[in-house]
Amino acid sequence: MNCLFLFKSKKPKPRNQQKDKRKGKEIAQNSAPELRNQSETSSFNLQTPRSLPSPRSIRDLYTEREKNLRVFTYQELSEATYGFNRKLKIGEGGFGSVYKGKIPTAKDSDSDSPLAVAIKKLNRQGLQGHKQWLAEVQFLGVVNHQNVVKLLGYCSEDGETGIERLLVYEFMSNRSLEDHLFTRGSRILPWKQRLEIMLGAAQGLAYLHEVKVIYRDFKTSNVLLNDEFCPKLSDFGLAREGPQGDNTHVTTARVGTQGYAAPEYVQTGHLRLKSDVYSFGVVLYEIITGRRTIERNKPAAERKLLDWVKEYPADSQRFSMIVDPRLRNNYPIVAARSLAKLADLCLKKNDKDRPAMEIVVERLKKIIEESDGGECSMAGSKESTSQVRSKSRVAGPVKGSLRGGVSVRG
Repeated sequence: MNCLFLFKSKKPKPRNQQKDKRKGKEIAQNSAPELRNQSETSSFNLQTPRSLPSPRSIRDLYTEREKNLRVFTYQELSEATYGFNRKLKIGEGGFGSVYKGKIPTAKDSDSDSPLAVAIKKLNRQGLQGHKQWLAEVQFLGVVNHQNVVKLLGYCSEDGETGIERLLVYEFMSNRSLEDHLFTRGSRILPWKQRLEIMLGAAQGLAYLHEVKVIYRDFKTSNVLLNDEFCPKLSDFGLAREGPQGDNTHVTTARVGTQGYAAPEYVQTGHLRLKSDVYSFGVVLYEIITGRRTIERNKPAAERKLLDWVKEYPADSQRFSMIVDPRLRNNYPIVAARSLAKLADLCLKKNDKDRPAMEIVVERLKKIIEESDGGECSMAGSKESTSQVRSKSRVAGPVKGSLRGGVSVRG
């Protein structure tokens, strides 16, 4: 069993060579695949994705990091997960399954303890699965930022049982932002920590945009958290290289998660850097409200998050009624309003009116400063409990009780 040169080979290996490989002959490979021209094909006779990084951006970074990627055999990763034991499965999606595993540390490492890793095993779904695997190797193999998950290595083998595609990442012990926001019984994220997580995610997106990469799948489940709750963007299977030269967008098939995609992308397939900014605005409102972008078990008027929050503008006295009740009023109202206003900017229908991620980062830093200096209680706000109760009678019944001006919904 061995790993193939995915990018160096221009045509498939002869069948007799493939048979020899299955008998145990190995080909040594010590570095990551070399990025080639878009017109070249992989060893599986599949065209590389149109999003192949440009020489001016991704290629330069790739030169710096290509030797850092480790090539694993399927046998190594099977042993690391005890045969991909179900008890070690930590995630699952359309792409396949993710397992927690342990691999031996490098010989030059200071530690003798095995390294905990996350191993993504892609489903054998043909061309699309291979494209997503290839995109992750291309992008994560070159980008390097504290808020982007680190790809440690990969495996690609044609075995007797079929094609195997695997990716090996650093292990993120605190799961995803989605788990902490929406899973019943999970630890409630305090207001300040929510802001710090979003700041880190914004810095990760700003870095990607700087090197002309469109993430295309920003959502809470793709923001992973490490031991210190430092956020890292993950899952680059849908990432694309951004527009080059005088182009304003990339035209591509419309894929992604319902509720997060920008309107121009949904309507036309035109993908821009600021399409990610729209998705970021959606998640900001999820942070504020503690609700998913689509809540099918809510009343009709509340099922779509963005439609619901429009009824509670940031400057209105009713705004506090949509803030996550699990915060129990422990947040500064001024900072919460500022965060909602930033979300509104990110959600502008015209992408030209949305701020660049660098500006979003600066705004978030100021909002965190407001939170540090603000009173973390609704008691100091201009809204009194009686005022909100009066407004709630006008607006309609609200579930739960009222504590300090915030409706506590069931």
